[in-house]
Amino acid sequence: MGRIAYVNGRFVRHAEAAVHIEDRGYQLADGVYEVWAVFDGDLADREGHFARLERSLGELRIAMPMSRRALEVVLGETLRRNHVRDGLIYLQISRGVAPRDHAFPTRPVRPAMVVTAKSVDLAAGETRAQAGVKVITTPETRWSRCDIKTVGLLPNVLAKQAAREAGAVEAWFVDELGLVTEGASSNAWIVDAQGVLRTRDTQANILRGVTRNAILALARELELKVDERPFSLAEAKAAREAFITGAGSLVLPVVQIDDAVIGEGRPGPVAKRLRRLYIEEARRSAA
Repeated sequence: MGRIAYVNGRFVRHAEAAVHIEDRGYQLADGVYEVWAVFDGDLADREGHFARLERSLGELRIAMPMSRRALEVVLGETLRRNHVRDGLIYLQISRGVAPRDHAFPTRPVRPAMVVTAKSVDLAAGETRAQAGVKVITTPETRWSRCDIKTVGLLPNVLAKQAAREAGAVEAWFVDELGLVTEGASSNAWIVDAQGVLRTRDTQANILRGVTRNAILALARELELKVDERPFSLAEAKAAREAFITGAGSLVLPVVQIDDAVIGEGRPGPVAKRLRRLYIEEARRSAA
């Protein structure tokens, strides 16, 4: 049986899933999304993602299309119908379908909602993490509300494509001050030359990463030196370690930034330990 998607109240074959041509998410990127990692059939960092979803919707003044309880049922059923034990589940909510106009619809419309799920080969991900990955850098070109997880991702798309063409897995945005903001689909971290774990604070124009928050909490439990403070590209290239975090990447060590080899050119002990403990905790929570 093929993949199944949830689209506006119905479960349909993934190949036949469709939205109206005047859905505002399609026409105007007037919508938000969330992605949960899935371990053993359960949502990782469940509460953090729901909280961010509600905040993003509130910032755009889009109503929740259903209650939290009903939404959890839909997410669970999407996982079940797709036989996903380890993978990702994607949720998108737009303002809904209305005649195309930049301003909000004058008559209330029902928000549109799509949910898909897919399995992920964790062994392949682990192989990549053991080797470490390359990132490139690119000028920060995004709008000033990256704290909202909107579907308007064209700058991220272009950055990701540039990374792919350079043989990298991610692109880090660098602002006009030479400071790293975040990745195209992840948060950026280093262990600096003094051994301090650093990632940019969320008062800056970055997404409030849910996996980021989980890693911060884990690092503090381990009594690591942590500093939510910007770091420059020069500091990143001189760091002992670097890595990215996100629902898709989990904790993924970075061994090269542009043409600079990081540390000893292989995943460092901090990133490897945080990845292992994060996955262990996610599986315990799912049990």
